[in-house]
Amino acid sequence: MKIALLGTGLMGYPMAEQLIATGHDVIVWNRTREKALPLSDIGVQVAVSAKDAIEAAEIIILMFSDGKAISDTLFPVLNAPKFGGKTVLQMGTISPDESKLIYLQVVKSGGEYLEAPVLGSVPQVQERRLIVMVGSTLAQFQQHESIFRIFGSDIYWIGEVGHAATLKLALNHLIAAETAAFSLSLGMVRSAGVDVDMFMSVLRRSALYAPTFDKKLDNYLTRDFDSANFPVQWLLKDVGLVLQEAANMKLDTRAVSAIYEILNDSNKKSAKKDYSALYNIIHPDTK
Repeated sequence: MKIALLGTGLMGYPMAEQLIATGHDVIVWNRTREKALPLSDIGVQVAVSAKDAIEAAEIIILMFSDGKAISDTLFPVLNAPKFGGKTVLQMGTISPDESKLIYLQVVKSGGEYLEAPVLGSVPQVQERRLIVMVGSTLAQFQQHESIFRIFGSDIYWIGEVGHAATLKLALNHLIAAETAAFSLSLGMVRSAGVDVDMFMSVLRRSALYAPTFDKKLDNYLTRDFDSANFPVQWLLKDVGLVLQEAANMKLDTRAVSAIYEILNDSNKKSAKKDYSALYNIIHPDTK
């Protein structure tokens, strides 16, 4: 069975490495082909076009940055006679409506579609510890679970298409909300001259603690956000999707709107830096 992976960016590249390391026949395509070419050194075939990659494979994994990139790449190929019988695994973060639209187009063209967004970043891919959330029929989930286990050990069947996409947005909202909340609290402590170690000691003993606070603490204290496992620009995109989805559900969006504005300001200066760079907006460096 040949697997095509489209989109060898921050997450797609190490995912392709895991596929080939587990003995699969892999072909990849990336909009900037040069970035994917080093994969050929480990036995991955690098396609010239998305059409070539899709036609060569039975399983197609999508790891694009947004829904538009998927539509622009996949939709022109869907009507090809060779598409019938293929399975699309959409593993990026897109909106539920975008996922449902892709599902309808794939099924109409004779293929199968599963959404399977992941929680985690590059280290989790490399250690095969991603959390994978699958939206599909139960039969489809059971059929393709072994592929998802190449990337992680925590694999969840969430329900029908759209449900996994919604859950992923809900979780990514927590990334942004917790980061913004901790940034303000840390900024208050530092501005008042309270000992940061004491602040963290109390926090760790409380129900308010989240491991990400310690994971990113050095970033905040040194204001070094260059090493990005999840860039500001992509969290901004995801929070925009959260805002849109929450509004559609008639939820109060004032809190998430404020976080979106903070991320938008951060994106103007730090688009490719780690998402924790939003700290610089909440607690500006006045030195």
